[in-house]
Amino acid sequence: MGGVCCALTVLVFLSAGRHGGPARADETDPGRPLPIIFDTDIGNDVDDALALGVIHALEDRGECRLLAVTITKDHALSASFVDAVNTFYGRGEIPVGIVRDGPTPGESRFTGLSRQRDDGKLRYPHDLDDASEIPEATDVLRQILSSQPDGSVAIIQVGFSTNLARLLDSDPDEHSPLNGRDLARQKVRFLSAMAGAFELIQGRPHGEYNIVKDLPAAQRLARDWPTSIIYSGYETGLAIRFPAACVENDFGYTTHHPLAEAYQAYNPTPHERPTWDLTSVLWAVRPRRGYFDLSPPGRVRIDDDGRTRFEPEKTGRHRYLIADRMQAIRVREALALLASQPPGTFQQRR
Repeated sequence: MGGVCCALTVLVFLSAGRHGGPARADETDPGRPLPIIFDTDIGNDVDDALALGVIHALEDRGECRLLAVTITKDHALSASFVDAVNTFYGRGEIPVGIVRDGPTPGESRFTGLSRQRDDGKLRYPHDLDDASEIPEATDVLRQILSSQPDGSVAIIQVGFSTNLARLLDSDPDEHSPLNGRDLARQKVRFLSAMAGAFELIQGRPHGEYNIVKDLPAAQRLARDWPTSIIYSGYETGLAIRFPAACVENDFGYTTHHPLAEAYQAYNPTPHERPTWDLTSVLWAVRPRRGYFDLSPPGRVRIDDDGRTRFEPEKTGRHRYLIADRMQAIRVREALALLASQPPGTFQQRR
């Protein structure tokens, strides 16, 4: 891999561990892959797609295990695109669930790549095309959580809070005798959420997209989610841009790559997209590498205008990510390396 994406590799590894890790309740077991559910509004922005690629790269390295993807964008092609990306990385069997009556049912700029054909064959093979066959996200969440050991699953939410709020409201069913809140309390280790804004943007409070598109769900989650939540605010991803040179140069190990083509379809280079959703993935899987600092414990409250407020509280279950200039450099480099990592690279070395 060339260009800017490799320039700081040594810095990434030499600097790891400089800052402290998360609260004790959020620590991962370094000897076992972290079980993940990825909840995303993929199709609205392309950072979700890059974040999914980072998850697959980290799974290839033995650091996490993707259990399911649940989608808060109400469009069948979002599920097809996720299935295509999972298949590209050799994991087409991963369950995918989608929201019904979600807040953003419109067409995407890039998920139509799942329909792209070359010489009559799908460019990105997958088998999830029929909208009627896509499970509802809440059912997938309940099924997957109920099958996992207690306190083991990290949920990474990088879209709206719709699916997780509906999980809280869910009743006992064939998957579990627990209601949704108790099921989450029993099975979830922590929630890593790209949501909110904890600094002024251009001197003003910012109503962040993932919050305002389903404000009641975001408020419900902040108020009632039973485990710790680590928020990555708008300002964090905005300050760390995904390198255009990486998109242009480092995915060329294959003729067609779904992440690079999605990026160019959404907003072509030389534009450098903020790494909003990728930051939540990186912290969740590598909380003790020093990529980010954390705020003190507290409580996030969400106003009716979409503004997020953080109130320090010693026993609070909420914290948010903080990155200084050097950490931002390291995060940018790490995310570029992971997103562009060829599928199966580390599996082939074992």
